[in-house]
Amino acid sequence: MIHAPLENEYEKKFWPQSVMGIDEAGRGPLCGPLSVGCCVLPPFYENPEINDSKKLSEKKREALYEIITRDALYWKVELVSPQEIDRLNILEATRQAMTRLGSSYECAAVLSDAVKLPLANNIPLIKGDARSISIAAASILAKVERDRYMKELDRLYPQYELAKHKGYPTKRHLELLEEYGIQDFYRRSYAPVRKIIEKG
Repeated sequence: MIHAPLENEYEKKFWPQSVMGIDEAGRGPLCGPLSVGCCVLPPFYENPEINDSKKLSEKKREALYEIITRDALYWKVELVSPQEIDRLNILEATRQAMTRLGSSYECAAVLSDAVKLPLANNIPLIKGDARSISIAAASILAKVERDRYMKELDRLYPQYELAKHKGYPTKRHLELLEEYGIQDFYRRSYAPVRKIIEKG
């Protein structure tokens, strides 16, 4: 399924200069890392299939991951540990990772999905992954890398069925947590996890 092409109104303001898009995946799950991606596509780059990663099937995201990583001038994904999330809180962990990525490549503008960054060239966009091809590409990179990580965790800890729910607080996941307890890859500051720890 090909969606309507993104507006890319902010990219167009800066092209032919480089523009970076930044987005994250995995703020809501109870376990696993936060995945933050950045992507600098060539000026005037178009691909009508690149869109908000949440609107794409897993198979389509995987295919686009290969295309984006091949075509991008620069890309990177940073995985933030549950321990770092617990230490900082999820919003601050997101902001700091995005700021590091936004500083990692010289660009005319750094477009971030909703989160305001302490960078002079940052433009935060509400629903940015549905408005900017750079942010949408970053969202796909972040989502694919996190899903791959969770599948590997599922292989190591099959009892939690992580490949199915990817760490989100589904009813089944909470039941399994009660049964098997908390592992190191859980976010202890998140309320459902904290409650189980407190119950002891």
